[in-house]
Amino acid sequence: MTSYSIEADGGSRGNPGPAGYGAVVYAPDGTVVAEAAESIGVTTNNVAEYRGLIAGLTALSGLGLDGVPVEVRMDSKLVIEQMAGRWKIKNEGLRPLATEAAALARRFRVTWTWIPRERNTHADALANEAMDAAARGEKWTSTSTHTTTRLFDPDPDPARQDEGQAADGPPEPVEKAAGTAAETDLLDASLLGSRSVSATTRSSTTVSSGNAWTGATRVATTLILLRHGQTALSVEKRFSGLGDPALTELGEAQAEKAAARLAAAKLDAIVSSPLGRARQTAEAVAKATGLPVHVDDDLRETDFGVWEGRTFAEIRDRWPHEMNAWLADPAVAPPAGESFQAAGHRVQRARERILAGHPGETVLVVSHVTPIKLLVRYALNAPPEALYRMHLDLACLSAIDYYSDGPSVLRVFNDTAHLTFPR
Repeated sequence: MTSYSIEADGGSRGNPGPAGYGAVVYAPDGTVVAEAAESIGVTTNNVAEYRGLIAGLTALSGLGLDGVPVEVRMDSKLVIEQMAGRWKIKNEGLRPLATEAAALARRFRVTWTWIPRERNTHADALANEAMDAAARGEKWTSTSTHTTTRLFDPDPDPARQDEGQAADGPPEPVEKAAGTAAETDLLDASLLGSRSVSATTRSSTTVSSGNAWTGATRVATTLILLRHGQTALSVEKRFSGLGDPALTELGEAQAEKAAARLAAAKLDAIVSSPLGRARQTAEAVAKATGLPVHVDDDLRETDFGVWEGRTFAEIRDRWPHEMNAWLADPAVAPPAGESFQAAGHRVQRARERILAGHPGETVLVVSHVTPIKLLVRYALNAPPEALYRMHLDLACLSAIDYYSDGPSVLRVFNDTAHLTFPR
C-alpha cells in the first residue's frame, strides 16, 4: 500500500433509530494512525454512514496530511457512488453531508472504493462500540494503541474504484456562524463577556489548519473578500441581516478607498451579495476597475428575523432563552430567521460556484461578516468557535488561495491599510 486509507461505516438500530459511526485511518504501512467514533442520536443508516466518512476525512486532515493520495473504502454503495459522482443525491437530507464530505475530500487526492461489509469490520466495530457506550450512558473513547495492521490488501477490481468528488461538489457545513454588520463585530468573544460558547463537533479528533507548504502545484484561484462599508446600523452596533440600510457618507468613502486599492489588483471578476450595502461597495470597485458586478444571492448576510435592527443587549433582555439556544446550537434560528447552519450551506454553494466558474483567476467577493468569517473558517479547517475569535473591520480585505490539488491557504486577513490612504 502506497497511500493513506480511510475505512468508515455507520449504522442505525431501527433505521431510523439510535445511530453511530466509526472511522479508522491507516498509514501507508498498514498501521492505524487515527480512530473516530460517536453516537449521534436517532437518525438513518445513510446519515450515519456519511457522518463516518466525514469523521475519517476530518481525522486525516487533523494529522496535517492535506494533499496526500487517499483511498476511501466503505461498504455503503450509496455513499461511494454519490461521492464518486456516478449517482445523483436525491435525498435532500443527505445533500449537506455530501457537500461537507466533498469539501474535506478536496484536501486530498481521493480514490473511492466500495468493499463488502465483511471487509469493513474495524469501522463497523467502532460504530457499534459508540452506540453501545451511548446505551450505557457513556461516551466512546478509543482503546486502540494505533498499531493495528490491515487485514486485507486493496481490492484489485478497478471497476470498484474511481477518483473524484461528489457531483454536488460544495463543502463542509457550518457548525456555528456569527456576525452582523456592526462597527465592532457583535459576536466577538470580547463582547460576549464571560459566557462560554458551546459548539457541536463531528469527531473527537482535533482538526488542524493547513499551511502553504502543501505540495500544491497548480495555479490557485484567489478570492479577495471585501466587507461592505459603514451603515447607520453598524454605527449603533445593531443586528443587520436582510434589512437594506444604505452606506453612510463614511461608508461610501470607505468603499472608494477600497476601490482605489483594488484597482491595481488585476481582478478578473466581481461577485457581490444582493444586499444594497454590499452592492454599493461593489459598484465603487466596478467603477475603478471597469468590471461588471455579478450578484450571488447566497452571499447575503444571515437573516436575523425579528432580531433585525436590535442590539445584542436588547435581544438578551427580551429573548434570553432563544438567544442562549441560538448561541449554543447552529441549527437553531432566531425567531422567524435563519440558522447559522443554513447560512453556512448556502455560503458553501456560492464558494463552489465561484471556484468552478473562475479557475486560476482572481475574484473579488463583496459580502458581510457572516459569509466572510465562514469562508475563512473553512479555509483554515478551523473549529466552529473560531468564528468568535475573529474580528472583521468595516471595508476590510481578506484573501484565500484555493488549489485544486491541495488545501486552501489564507493569505490576508482583516487588512485595512487602504482606509488610511488619502481620499
